[in-house]
Amino acid sequence: MDKKQARMKRALKLRSKIKKLSTTRLSIHKTSQHIYAQVISADGTTTLASASTTQAEIKSTLKNTGNVIAAAEVGKFIAQKAIAAGVSEVAFDRSGFKYHGRVKALADAAREAGLKF
Repeated sequence: MDKKQARMKRALKLRSKIKKLSTTRLSIHKTSQHIYAQVISADGTTTLASASTTQAEIKSTLKNTGNVIAAAEVGKFIAQKAIAAGVSEVAFDRSGFKYHGRVKALADAAREAGLKF
């Protein structure tokens, strides 16, 4: 099993647990240069809020988009947009990525900004 298959296996296991909860989820994806976050409805058909380091309002405040500081900014921004959309509680879908570094920074920043998970 290579690295991507292991990540996809972790993601499948995590998403099956979230599906049983039938709650809104905060899904993330990361590449070496950027990090993306979406708040997805409980049925999985609608994106309620999204934020990423490719957006102009976030990218303009950052020197580098592929680090922990950038992930924290995305976390704050996604929490603000989710709360504005009427979502205050989510399940954190880390897409199989291990919970450290940029993933942890995004989650901590979203919690500090008022999102509960």
